[in-house]
This record gives sequence, structure tokens and C-alpha cells, in this order.
Amino acid sequence: MRLVTFERSGTERIGALIDGDRIVDLAAADEAPAYFGSMQALIEAGEPALRHARAIVEAAPAGAMVDLRDATLLAPLPRPVKMRDCQLFLEHLQAVGEMMMRQKAGAAGLGVEGSYHLAPIVSERVIYYNCDTTAVCGTGQEAVWPGETDWMDFELEWACIVGKGGRNISPAQARAHIFGYTIFNDLSARDVQLAVMAGQIGPGAGKDFDNSNPIGPCIVTADAIPDPYALAMTASVNGEQWSRGSTASMHHSFEDAVVMLSRDRQLHAGEIIASGTVLTGCGFELQRRLSPGDVVELYVEAIGTLTTTVRRAERRA
Repeated sequence: MRLVTFERSGTERIGALIDGDRIVDLAAADEAPAYFGSMQALIEAGEPALRHARAIVEAAPAGAMVDLRDATLLAPLPRPVKMRDCQLFLEHLQAVGEMMMRQKAGAAGLGVEGSYHLAPIVSERVIYYNCDTTAVCGTGQEAVWPGETDWMDFELEWACIVGKGGRNISPAQARAHIFGYTIFNDLSARDVQLAVMAGQIGPGAGKDFDNSNPIGPCIVTADAIPDPYALAMTASVNGEQWSRGSTASMHHSFEDAVVMLSRDRQLHAGEIIASGTVLTGCGFELQRRLSPGDVVELYVEAIGTLTTTVRRAERRA
């Protein structure tokens, strides 16, 4: 199923996309239970609720059908209980590290000797930072970059949503804890990010601004993607493809993340675990910058396209 959260007549509802242009409003079915009240409630209700949803979608009752043109898609999980962006793709980190090493050497008038090596811990463990869950938005929405930045960037990522919570989850059971998958655009005020990271406490202000964490357009349930590690990924700006990659290049899997993030800690239903950036999946790697009004489209095979328009905030005197 392709699950969505949408707004219609001022009311937030959940449903399933079918035929590309229609939504089955799950709560419009007769005697709709409480778990169709929100995406979080559906996730927490587990497999029995999903079976009920599938039955409604297969029946496609006329009274529950909504034309996509009459609805506004929101973030499929508008208020995630937690959101972490992990370093699961390592090729991007290697490329960025090499680039920054060359830039620093050039600024100092020095040649580059040797090669850049990632810290061993990034291949041994799942490294992450906590995202601002209040900055989540959906497809088709605008992100207004902070007035303090001159360098807005996108990051082509995808994410899994935790279904069953748990603690000390085993590798054999990890996939059963994944509810589904979505697309994530880790928008970044790149110049601000680079400046604050000199303090060695994370990306901070370079990430946390309004609508800086777009996700969507839907959550595809795990059963609908037999092999999640063979999906094409692209990023386009104003219709021009800038980036192309594949989920096959992940060093750590989402299952690895579920295992490591639940080690001696509780993992909760409704958490979002993002992948980090695929190789070439951001303007920084390509030495290209977004401009005000640019439309960024991130595509992941079997999920769809997440669209975001970036605007510049008015500068304060």
C-alpha cells in the first residue's frame, strides 16, 4: 500500500493512493476504528490494522474515494515521535571528505598528499544526528531558507519508518520492525552548517529551519517492496537531473540501523530512520547551488517523487 496523510475541507485524514490519482479515505469506511484517525495510530495498531486497511483498499468503496485534485498531501507522518538521519551511505562521505581536503589544501597554497580516509567508526557503527521533527513537511510545500545563508542545498535520501518498537532487536528480527519506506530531502543551509560544525557538535542551525525536513509523498508499506536495496534514486532541479544513485550502494542497511539503534535502548513505533545522502546526491558534491524559486524533485523507485520549492527569506537589516 501507498499510505498518505492528506487534508480535505480543513480536516487531516489518512488514506491509500490508488491508480495514481485517487485516495481511499480509510476513515470514511463504515464504523472506522480509532486507528484510522492518524498515521501514527495506524502504525501503532500493527498488522491487524494493516490487514483492515488492505481490505478497504481492495474493496475501494465509492463513498471512500477522494480525487487527488480535491486533497492536499501532507507529510505522510506529520509528527514523527523521533527522527534520526544516519550515515548509511558511505561513498558520499568519502567524496565530501576528499573535496574538503583539496579545498583546504588549495586555500593554504599546499598540494594534496595521500588520500582521505573515513574514520573507521563510520563503517563499524551507525552514526546519526537527531532531526527537528517540528520542521517536517510534505510534498509540494515550500521551504524558506534562513536569511543568514547564501547557499541552500538538497540531499537525496530515503528513510524507513519503524513499525513495531523494541529493545535489543536481533538481526534476524530487524526487518519485521520496519513498517515502510518514504523519501527524505535533508535541506541544508550549507554555509551555516559548515560554520557551526567547526564547533564539533553537529550540523545544528544549518539544518533546523522551517520545512527543512520534507518527507513523502507517501509511505510504501514494507510488504510492497520485496527488495528495498535495488531501487533507483534521482534528484532533479527545475526538471534537470542533477543526481542519480541507487539504494544498492548503502553500506549499512536499515535493518543494521534498527539493530544498532535498539541496542540497550527502546526503539519506538513511528520513528523515522533516514539513510544519509547517496553518492552525488547533493549540490555540495557537484559544486552547484540552488537558487530562490528552484523546484527540487527527489525520486526513489517504487515510492514516487517528493517535490519541494525553495524560497529565500527577507534579510533583516
